[in-house]
Amino acid sequence: MERRDVAVVEVAGQSLPVPVLSLGSRAPEVPAIGFFGGVHGLERIGSQVVLSYLASLVARLRWDELLHQQLQGLRMVFMPLVNPGGLLLGTRANPAGVDLMRNAPVEAERPVPFLVGGQRLSANLPWYRGRADAKMQPEAQALCQVVCEELLRHRAALSIDCHSGFGLDDRIWFPFACSTRPIMHLPEMLALSELLDQTHAQHRYVFEPQSRQYLTHGDLWDYLYLESCQMLDRPDRVFLPLTLEMGSWIWVKKNPRQLFSRDGIFNPKVSHRQQRVLRRHLGWLDFCARAAFSLPRWLPTGAERERARERALDRWYRGGRA
Repeated sequence: MERRDVAVVEVAGQSLPVPVLSLGSRAPEVPAIGFFGGVHGLERIGSQVVLSYLASLVARLRWDELLHQQLQGLRMVFMPLVNPGGLLLGTRANPAGVDLMRNAPVEAERPVPFLVGGQRLSANLPWYRGRADAKMQPEAQALCQVVCEELLRHRAALSIDCHSGFGLDDRIWFPFACSTRPIMHLPEMLALSELLDQTHAQHRYVFEPQSRQYLTHGDLWDYLYLESCQMLDRPDRVFLPLTLEMGSWIWVKKNPRQLFSRDGIFNPKVSHRQQRVLRRHLGWLDFCARAAFSLPRWLPTGAERERARERALDRWYRGGRA
């Protein structure tokens, strides 16, 4: 296993590293997968899910021959705490008051919800994007660097960014957040969602483009996906960014007192609920790792790809159900 710090954040006299851990093959012809958490400092459960899966892999390295075979044909990258300053301060934003998921240079194509969709009024208000003439924040730049260096150099890659705080359902989102138009790799997204339905028939995830819920400015994964479409110079190269949005209102519904705790809205406060959350989502992360390793077996090609596009349009963009 390799570790490096891609950025250092200074907060209240402390130097906080932004670590990246990686394992598996470096060969560009093999697929890659990245796991990200802690983009929002309040959403500790996202980092905990990523770290729990990493700990499971490390424990299996000693005895699991199948895992060793998998790592010979797969690159795995972990960035479990993108925003350590926000975690230390107990804020959604980074120490500069910028919401990292509104910080990329991407503008929504239609009007966005007030504040929630990203605003440049003040860092004292939530969902602040930063100044229009400023560079992306160091933490956002570090995430983009890791994706470009560790994922996009491979023939095909997936990424999973773990969040919490939206509704009663656990959702798997894919781009766009800035537009209601379909992405170029819509057939591949449908193939992955159908693979999940067939493999884990009892799963409770809502798999959909984020635009079905709301539009935002500055989404990092929109930005990276659009960049990948320029970088991936052959049609057989693909980058599929996914966001796991854990439905934290479930925890509030079970324990309404969490409403009076700022981080209680975004994290399970009772230990057995936290353990249940980790058990539920570790299976999803492992499914994604196996899907990344086996990409050539399930990516649609030729006429099947066009049929998959039509099914995806019916499911997500023509009034269908996710």
